[in-house]
Amino acid sequence: MEVVQLVALVAASAAVAGLARRTPVPAPLLLVAVGLLASYLPGVPSYALDPHVVLPLLLPPLLYTAAVDSSYLDLRKNWRPVALLSVGYVLFATLTVGYVAYLAVPGMPLTVALVLGAVVAPPDAVAATAIARRLRLPPRITTILQGESLVNDATAITVYKVALAAVVGESIGWAGGIAEFLLASVGGVGVGLLLMVPIHHLRTRLREPLLQNTLSLLIPFVAYAVAERVHASGVLAVVVVALYLGHRNWQVDFATRLQEEAVWRMVAFILESVVFALIGLQLPVVLQGLGADEGLPAAWYALAVFLAVVVSRYVWVFPATFLPRISPRVREREPDTTWKAPVIVGWAGMRGVVSLAIAFSIPVDVPYRNLILFITFTTVIGTLVVQGLTLPPLIRALRLPPRDAQAETLAEAQAQSEASRAADERLTELLADPANALPPPLADRLRSVLERRRNAVWERLGETNPVTGESADDVYRRLSREMIEAEREVFVSLRDRRRIDDEMLRTLLRRLDLEEAAAFREDS
Repeated sequence: MEVVQLVALVAASAAVAGLARRTPVPAPLLLVAVGLLASYLPGVPSYALDPHVVLPLLLPPLLYTAAVDSSYLDLRKNWRPVALLSVGYVLFATLTVGYVAYLAVPGMPLTVALVLGAVVAPPDAVAATAIARRLRLPPRITTILQGESLVNDATAITVYKVALAAVVGESIGWAGGIAEFLLASVGGVGVGLLLMVPIHHLRTRLREPLLQNTLSLLIPFVAYAVAERVHASGVLAVVVVALYLGHRNWQVDFATRLQEEAVWRMVAFILESVVFALIGLQLPVVLQGLGADEGLPAAWYALAVFLAVVVSRYVWVFPATFLPRISPRVREREPDTTWKAPVIVGWAGMRGVVSLAIAFSIPVDVPYRNLILFITFTTVIGTLVVQGLTLPPLIRALRLPPRDAQAETLAEAQAQSEASRAADERLTELLADPANALPPPLADRLRSVLERRRNAVWERLGETNPVTGESADDVYRRLSREMIEAEREVFVSLRDRRRIDDEMLRTLLRRLDLEEAAAFREDS
């Protein structure tokens, strides 16, 4: 891929993703649709997926940013449903879909059918995160979907390798397959455990935010490469390291956290946009491998596999949800589980770029390779379009209880109140030391900042402005921005009149930017 083509792909993907923010259509679906249309426009080059690029270069940062933003505590609390989906369901889907393909496609060997089953088995991490984030699903469902998508790629890739070995004649048997699965999973977790503490130690010892963020960008690639080097799961290594670093992120310097959040949001936005656009652009590449008389039969095979993928997920999800509840301990730990949750989890099984990347990595001499590519492509497109478009109305139809915004704000206010009380006590203790003596106005300024922070959250629960409908905190932030904007215009005017130079202007504007960031806390 030439540099111009790469730049064009990134620019067009970002533009479409930006447009999607102004429409009710989720960005992944719009990107895939535009990719499908663009794939046949004159002058659009071929963007064939290279598994040697997607798996080691695109997958690690996408997994890393999703895992860092996940809650280790919530995942640990929900480890049972996450494990049943990320390991149990992938194995079940591999066998079920593989057997359906074996029955549907005349002459397809069972080993080749199992390769297809492993390829389409894992729901996509990027699709699950993007859909869950946009729809604001209940926290527990979001945690389960994100946890599943973080781990299931490792299961699918390992099962794919075992099935492919059987196809090419490397008879490893059940014992060998189980041994390879254990090596990949246990080894990947082990590599992550070995790397996470030294990496975190290095991050906390680096003093410059630029160096810390450079290290942050390298971490997913290093973890993935080290694990794959020892034939372990790079996916699990990246997830383990990211979960630990995300859980310990509060120990890093504040400037690093602010820069890191901005950098990784940009990286995730670009990579997610490119990935979904690439999915749509694969249509010509996939169709090239099919003969002229193979189109209609291949479409029927693809439909059978698509239905098997959708149905098998429900066949697994409902028993996996309710059978463990026979145990009183599970019922006590999960008292609010209803039939609505597995309906949503079952329908939120969109496939994505990992399935396509695995399919493209199948050796060219494997029988039915072109058909597997076509079926994988149609399954990915079908789940993204059919399930992605119908998931929002399904959620609305089920009338799930919405997130209690007032309760969340109240919990935030109580937490801030406790923290402010501790800070006030610490300030009193410090000011009692003659070495920390401050003029009364400066001491009062510290306390006023603390008081402002303590009251800000409570004000969001208070009465709204009768004219604008804003809370007192919203009005405060709006007025703060207006005041800062007035100052900014004066600084620029002074620079234009040569009363201050550009270096001083940048210093003054940075100070205003920090104040504006503190005054205007955008909820995301």
